[in-house]
Amino acid sequence: MLTTRSISGGVVRLPDERWVHIVERHPEMAGHLEDVLLAVAAPEYIFKGSDDELLAAMRFNEKKWLVVIYKEQSIDGFVLTSYITSKTEKLFKRHILWQK
Repeated sequence: MLTTRSISGGVVRLPDERWVHIVERHPEMAGHLEDVLLAVAAPEYIFKGSDDELLAAMRFNEKKWLVVIYKEQSIDGFVLTSYITSKTEKLFKRHILWQK
């Protein structure tokens, strides 16, 4: 299990089982473990999720964004999933909680 700190200073865990889930559902994520941790620690945007989750987003390349969905709790937080997308219309319609 790896951990990082979010921009709010909280510890966010990436358990091994979550990483396996991410790579199985989003094979394009294989090899981008460090990018997932970086997106939580140094995002370009933090969006409000539908429930109490947060969406950290950072530019992946000229056309695509890396999105990490995670939760922060009083003790620590954890990554739910992550994906790479070029379809950002719905993402940028969400409430922006923080912007670089």
